[in-house]
Amino acid sequence: MAKCPVEGAGEQSGDGCPVDHNPHSTWTTVFGKGGPSNREVSSIPRTADEKWVYPSEAQFFAAMARKNHNPHASDMKAIIPIHNAVNERAWSEIVKWEAGKGGESCGGVKLVNFRGQIDPLSRYSAPFDRHDWIVDRCGTRIRYVIDFYTGRGAGASSNNVVLLFRTYVQRWTTGRGSR
Repeated sequence: MAKCPVEGAGEQSGDGCPVDHNPHSTWTTVFGKGGPSNREVSSIPRTADEKWVYPSEAQFFAAMARKNHNPHASDMKAIIPIHNAVNERAWSEIVKWEAGKGGESCGGVKLVNFRGQIDPLSRYSAPFDRHDWIVDRCGTRIRYVIDFYTGRGAGASSNNVVLLFRTYVQRWTTGRGSR
């Protein structure tokens, strides 16, 4: 059974994980028997000498429907390659950020898990998404925040995805007025 990528959920997809890895699940009513369940292996390393595997069209559709994004099955063939390319780019940026910080001594950094969430304090307009990626650097976990938003390319009708990266910084106080 596949490992759950969602932090705080069960280890396996059947143990409280919100990601359904079953290719013959509820989305078969939309896609027909079995649905498109082909999945692509990413270049992103996991912690157990494995690579992350991207969702199938059916899994992506089901996730969008669960989040009330009003997906269209016919769009999945175009969305999946974009999703996968954006994640590969995000990983390459994290690898650049991590260069020289010690991860090379244990075979390189690895993605432990991730969580997509909307940041209500973001200054970027929709469509906008935020992911927190937990990276393992030789036993130390680092939380990266990745903001995804739509940008404009060089042409008048050219859209692209803009990624902003930062390490997560917890709120701090000056101590005044706190107990």
